[in-house]
Amino acid sequence: MASKFNPSEWRGIVTRYANAEVTKSFGQLALNLSALVATLYVAYRLMAPAPWATALLVFLVSGFLIRTFIIMHDCAHGSFTPWPKVNDAIGFVTGVLMLTPYQQWRREHAIHHASAGDLERRGTGDIDTLTVAEYEARSRFGKLKYRLYRHPVVLFVLGPLHLMVLQRFRVPGPVTGPAQLWNVWMTNVALAATATIFILTAGWESVVLLYLPAVYIAGAIGVGLFYVQHQFEEAYWQRGEQWDYATAAITGSSFLRLPRVLNWFTGNIGFHHVHHLGPKIPNYKLRQAHEENGIFAAAPVLTLRTAIKTLRLSLYDEERGKLIGFRDLRTRRTAN
Repeated sequence: MASKFNPSEWRGIVTRYANAEVTKSFGQLALNLSALVATLYVAYRLMAPAPWATALLVFLVSGFLIRTFIIMHDCAHGSFTPWPKVNDAIGFVTGVLMLTPYQQWRREHAIHHASAGDLERRGTGDIDTLTVAEYEARSRFGKLKYRLYRHPVVLFVLGPLHLMVLQRFRVPGPVTGPAQLWNVWMTNVALAATATIFILTAGWESVVLLYLPAVYIAGAIGVGLFYVQHQFEEAYWQRGEQWDYATAAITGSSFLRLPRVLNWFTGNIGFHHVHHLGPKIPNYKLRQAHEENGIFAAAPVLTLRTAIKTLRLSLYDEERGKLIGFRDLRTRRTAN
């Protein structure tokens, strides 16, 4: 399949915006980490006299943790600073704060970017998605497992717990090389040391009742964002040689319109179509690139309201070229 987008045009656009501004990047890092530490401290001090206030502040801590993850995400793409070793150092620290081994996550995420929307390269860094034919070919037990996996409670309630506690990042995964394996165990050591310091200086309550709930909420929001970025009705999917990078980036990634304050906390990741086309574009330039270039008008648009409707979508219908829900499949069976 020929690309819907002129390669020289979109590559020129990416080149114009794919340059980190060191002052802006480090200002973003300093502001976010100082706000995170300050909010954690206030929330901790209020635990005894006003636990309700601490409970509310947990959500604000989660917001700063989401921005922390976005900084790690930019470091993984080499878009946060011009220096790879500095990116890796910042990525490791911010990864520890998010309970995520940076090098392992970076490798899986790179595979996701290189294969998003390709039906023949699913399975790494993605939310598992079956085609209708693949689902119909499964046994009853296989169908039940997939239906349970795609249920919103499993994806968005149990999923963050899996990422925090039992996730594949704690032990070697299928794409783990020597560098990733070393990073996994270094992250585990750093997490153990950090938790020990927290417990010795502020008590176990600071970890169990404050930090872990904040990370869980941030993780749940992160899973939700990742879901709607690629799981929508008209999302682009093709097989093998028919797959095209630019088309997959712009029409296979959503433009999630969010209020300005939510764009700030999520590091403009709602402009996901821009990010997938140019992963080296820093988070603070995604909006500008979108607004200044008409090529991005082709991106599917979601809002918070329409994003919720995508939760019913679970299967890719190759015949119709769209994602459908289990109810749609039952209706089609009845009609036939």
